[in-house]
Parts: sequence; C-alpha cells; structure tokens
Amino acid sequence: MPNALVSVYDKTGVVDLARELHELGWSLLSSGGTAAVIGDAGVPVTDVAEITGVPAILGHRVVTLHPKVHGGILADRSDATHQADLAEYGIDPIDVVIVNLYPFSTAPGVELIDIGGPAMVRAAAKNFADVGVVVNPDDYQSVVDEIRQHGALQQSTRIRLARDAFAHTAAYDAAIVRWFDEVHDEGGDELPPTLHLALERVETLRYGENPHQIGARYRDFTSASAQSGWWETSVQHGGKAMSYLNVYDTEAAWRLVHQFGDPTSVVIKHANPCGVASAQTIDEAYHLAHNCDPVSAFGGIVAVNRPVTQTMAESLAPVFTEVVIAPSYEEGALEALTAKANLRVLSAERPDGRRFDLRPIDGGMLVQTTDDVSVDIENWSVVTDAKPTDEQWDDIKFAWQVCAAVSSNAIVYAKDRQAFGIGAGQQNRLDSSRIAAERSAGRAEGGVCASDAFFPFRDGLDAAVAAGIRAVVQPGGSVRDDEVIAAANEAGIAMVFTGRRHFRH
Repeated sequence: MPNALVSVYDKTGVVDLARELHELGWSLLSSGGTAAVIGDAGVPVTDVAEITGVPAILGHRVVTLHPKVHGGILADRSDATHQADLAEYGIDPIDVVIVNLYPFSTAPGVELIDIGGPAMVRAAAKNFADVGVVVNPDDYQSVVDEIRQHGALQQSTRIRLARDAFAHTAAYDAAIVRWFDEVHDEGGDELPPTLHLALERVETLRYGENPHQIGARYRDFTSASAQSGWWETSVQHGGKAMSYLNVYDTEAAWRLVHQFGDPTSVVIKHANPCGVASAQTIDEAYHLAHNCDPVSAFGGIVAVNRPVTQTMAESLAPVFTEVVIAPSYEEGALEALTAKANLRVLSAERPDGRRFDLRPIDGGMLVQTTDDVSVDIENWSVVTDAKPTDEQWDDIKFAWQVCAAVSSNAIVYAKDRQAFGIGAGQQNRLDSSRIAAERSAGRAEGGVCASDAFFPFRDGLDAAVAAGIRAVVQPGGSVRDDEVIAAANEAGIAMVFTGRRHFRH
C-alpha cells in the first residue's frame, strides 16, 4: 500500500485530498493539527507520533524530525543497502509528501521560522526519483487525478513538483534573510552583504520591450509588504493586455503623480514625463498636463492622483493614450473610457516605497538605495541677490519634483505649477536647456527652471534666462558655481541650491 505524508499549515482542500487518496487505497500519515482535521472528517490517518514514538516536543518545534520520517522519504528504492536499512529499523517508505510551511511573511518572527516543514520538502524534492512532493494546494486535484489514472505520479510530474518545492523553500529562506536585514541589522548597513530575490511570475505580458521579445511581470514575495504591492491589487477595467513598456511607463507615471498632494496629472512617454500639472481640480490638471506637449502625449501614459471625472474622461477619450491610471473613476467616466477598445484603464492603490533599485550587469547586479526626492527647503540655500517670491517657491518645489523624474541630463521649465518645457536624456546640459526652451515656446516666461545636477558652465543658465526664466533651482557643487551665480545676478534672477542632485539613467 503506498504511503502519503500530509502535514500542512494551510489546510485548504486537505480533507478532500486525504479522502480521495484513502479511496484510492493509500495509507495516510500526518501530524498534529493536520492529523486531527483529517481524522475528524472520518478519514483514517496515522499520527506521526505513533510511528516515531515521540510526541511533538519543545512547543511544537520538533514534530517530524525523526529517522522514521526522513528515512521513509529519502530512501532510494533502487539501493539494496537503503532497503536493508528500512527493514532493519522498521521504516515504511513514503511515496508522496504533501507539506506547506508556516506563513512567515504574514507576521515575521522566530516562531514562524519553519524547520520540520522545509526539511521534509527538501528531502522529498531531493528524492524526486521515487517521491512526489506537493507544496501548493492548487496542485492537489491534478495530483489525485494522475494517481487515479496511473496509480502513481509520473516522473515528469515528480520533476516539476521537485523544482517547485526547491523554489518554495528558496523563497521562504529569502524572506527570512530579508527579515533579518530589515529588523535585526544592528550594524546599520544600508546595503546588505547579500541579496536574495524570490520572484514569482504573475502575468505574461503582451510582449517585451519590442514585439519580438517575450515579457512577463514577476512579483517579489519575500515580505508581507511586497505581497500587497499596488500592482497586485490593481484592476484593469478595459483595453488590450499590457506590454512590458506599458507596465514600465505606468510604474513611472504612478510613482511620479503621487509625489504631489494637490490634484495632479502626469503624462509619461518612454519613462519620461512630457506633461505634469497641478491645479484646483483634476479636470484642469489633466488639461494643463496634456497641453504641455500634445505631440509627445500621443501614445502616452496618463496618471492622476484623484478620481477621474466624466468631464476629464470625455477630454481624454479622443486622445490616443496607451494607459490611464487613477485611484478610481466617477460615475460615467469608466464607461466613457472603456468604450475605447485599445485603451488600458487601470485603478490602483497608492504605491509603496522601494528599498533598493536593481539593474542587471554581466554576471551580477548594480544595487543602490532608492532616490529620496523630498522637498526640504529648510536646508536649501538662496545664493543670489534676488530672492524667490512665494509664487516662485511653489513653482520651484514643483519643478524640482518633476525634474527628478526626468532622464539626465534633465531641465524643466515650469510656471504656475505646470511644466511647459522638459529637456531629457541629453549628453550635455545646454542641449537639454535648449530643448526645454523650444518646447515651452515662451509659455514659461516669468517661470522657473529646475536642473537635476549643477550647471557646469553658465551657458545652460543663459539659455534659461533667454527663455524668460526668473528663478532657478539646482544642486550646486560645480567648480564654476561662482561664475553661474554671477550670471544669475547679472540677469537679476533668483537661484536656489538644494545640495542634492537627482541623476536618473
């Protein structure tokens, strides 16, 4: 008679599984609470304690750690010496191990660090030639169906299940390491000595960065906060499936729009903002953001930090847009937008903060702490004779937050909390200044300029002055700061140094 060991924390479906295995002629071995649940359902089951002769001890820390359990799991059926050991010590072989682990990520702590569970899972997965291991309740029915059809699990299934089992324990250990790094790092190390990623594919995308590439979205599930990331709770109300760039650009748009407290709209194109505006209403904010650069807004991503009104929806609907994302949609707005067959319409919760940014390099990763784009004017310095007005301070703070989201070298011209000119991704700051001036087309006259890094020469500042800019915010720190400050004083404009740059590549 084949033997199945069933020991699970998540008891979803376990009684039905046990009943079906029993009806198929299998003998069931279980432990503690699982044995009680199965037995209470009227299914014959043997408690592990009856086999080992030892009850659960040390407050349930030791239950299944015993040769009569692990010997039955690890025995190589083709090895005569293994068979002799089983016979000598009265150990019955175990053919299927059904185990899931304490839910460490739900409430990280010492008592949710599972020991016996991972030991059984790894033992069964190691011995996949003879033993099937099941860690996911979603596999229960297919496992029973295969046993019913073939009398046992097929080798290909055992291999697949073993692979899933090792992935499961690897992720479990990664979550524990992450907990140690976040809670018990007494050395204050900003970047831990090792990083352990556990990523689960949750969505196959329409395609990758280009149509010939395959793309997918993976979820980091090594912490409780990661499980509630905004992508996992977002809802797509209509439109085509998301592509790699749709996800990438939507992430950028959603994070940027939540930098602002007032009603704000962001238009993203190729991961860069081409329109940002804050206003009294979300309708006005969208109108102003779109008008920053209507040409670039074609095929862009629109994000707003307020519910979409029907008025805004009717303004957006005629514009070719890839994605619109908002906290919610007022009555009539969703109908107006989902009527566009190709428009992806998303609602989502506020994004969480990220601890690290990672980028692949050959043989490894570049890792850095995420960029904090706080507006800390108490530590900013006015370095010119002219001082910003209250209105200019509002625009300075606004432009600084927008500029930090633009690819370097970045220049932003803004006025009345509306971006008019955005120069992005140029190899020199002067070209970015010229592009910003061209895009603003005189609309930023009297407004402000933000630069993500210092002006290495006065030419970039001169371009801003020529465009009618009356206040500038930049990090400072150039060997030619005095020259640039002098140029600002010559023009009679205000300049603020933040002391912190925001390169973004």
